[in-house]
Amino acid sequence: MIYPSIDKILNQVGSKYLLVNIVAKRVQELKEKKNYQLKEEEYTSSKDIGRTLEEISKNLIHIEK
Repeated sequence: MIYPSIDKILNQVGSKYLLVNIVAKRVQELKEKKNYQLKEEEYTSSKDIGRTLEEISKNLIHIEK
């Protein structure tokens, strides 16, 4: 099961397609630059995709419309 829930995040983002694009760009950024928004122990997930979803759910990534 993915934490946080996709349904909860979709309320913030609005579209599955936009969510996929945001997550893909952020994961690539994490792999290249390693600039995490939280400390290592504050993440629930150990993978970059899960960490990106956590950042979105905690409003650490702002989405301009």
